[in-house]
Amino acid sequence: MIRARFSRTAAVGVTLALGLSLAACGGGGSSSGGDGEFHVLVYGDATNKVEKRIVETFNKTSKVKAVLDTVPGADYQKKLQTVISTPKAPDVFFNWGGGSIQPFVKSNLLLPLDDLIAKNPELKSNFLPSVFNTAEVDGKAYGVPMRGTQPVLLFSNKKVLADAGATTPKTWDELLDAVKKIKAKGVTPIALGGADQWPTLMWFEYLYDRVAGPDLFKNALAGDKAAWESAESRKALAMIKELVDAGAFGTNYDSVKYTDNGSPALLSTGKAGFELMGSWAYSTQQELNPDFAAKDLGYTGFPTVEGGKGDPADIVGNTNNFYSVLKKTKHADAIGEFLKLMYSDEFVKAQLAIGNLPTTTNTAKFLDASDNPDYLKYQFDLVDKATSFQLSWNQAYPPAADAPMMQAIQQFFNGSMDADAFIKAMQALSAK
Repeated sequence: MIRARFSRTAAVGVTLALGLSLAACGGGGSSSGGDGEFHVLVYGDATNKVEKRIVETFNKTSKVKAVLDTVPGADYQKKLQTVISTPKAPDVFFNWGGGSIQPFVKSNLLLPLDDLIAKNPELKSNFLPSVFNTAEVDGKAYGVPMRGTQPVLLFSNKKVLADAGATTPKTWDELLDAVKKIKAKGVTPIALGGADQWPTLMWFEYLYDRVAGPDLFKNALAGDKAAWESAESRKALAMIKELVDAGAFGTNYDSVKYTDNGSPALLSTGKAGFELMGSWAYSTQQELNPDFAAKDLGYTGFPTVEGGKGDPADIVGNTNNFYSVLKKTKHADAIGEFLKLMYSDEFVKAQLAIGNLPTTTNTAKFLDASDNPDYLKYQFDLVDKATSFQLSWNQAYPPAADAPMMQAIQQFFNGSMDADAFIKAMQALSAK
């Protein structure tokens, strides 16, 4: 859990199209990037402004230069899988920890960070343990946190809610009531980037937690197939179907994406009342629609479910993102110096300025002076009080489970798969 430590603690950018070659990294002493640089591959989004700044800071004093390569979010996983075991692989790459790096560790592609940590213990001690440990595999560290903790929140358009006479929902019944009122105004109640599939997953993650508590998914991930066919599982599925059948998401959600800013635009332009999304949605709206972000963007935790086993304070999402290092890099020592910037004051302040909440032990002292203290304090308090912070299902499972999981999620949601078929699909997933 994150709660204990939170309570104690308070340059070159290159955008890659699919098919653009990354510079080789190491590989027996051969690197097309040369001896004087290493490549850092990151997920392309509004947060890249911070990564570019940190790279520039590093390059001012380092003889070995960092080169930042970004891949658009919708293409990132595919690109990474394509290059990770080839001579075109980056030296350092963005990931979500958990199951997302297990296959790379199993294939002996990643550098254990133990030696770097032994040289500089602060690479571990300056991060919250519950977050840092998300990137440990078999007791070895394979990642350093590099953005901010990302709980999933229920965002809203305050004006849409006010016009419909709806209130910010604290309970499931209140959410259903708000859906009814907003729909009656001719507005889609909830924006959903269903074409990306992972935004849909967030509804499953929270409802399963609220109905069954965190143990159901933990048991399923550990191989307990019976967890998926339990009464709690079926109840959560029934509630999802109830929300879809109520018209909460309209009819075109499977053709809308978050990654091309489609669903955020629905919320900001008043064409939707809510969006369930990771905390990064705040920085997305700041970047694309600053007036809306300043005046009408609301946010709250996920509603409670009466009679549910889950603690209302439970959250789901990504504990953080991580930088992992490929074993074949020639520049481990320089990368170690680069990773030290991930807990620098400059890094923390820059992340806070865009709405991200770093999981460093020095974060708390900067909250009052941040550009958006109310949002960050709310998010900090949410994480601080969480009794369970469940890693997103698609990151908890290894990448091989991603496609079948997302297909089942999408098909159940749009009605082409019933509950029994969904349960069988989830039981077929392997956590190995």
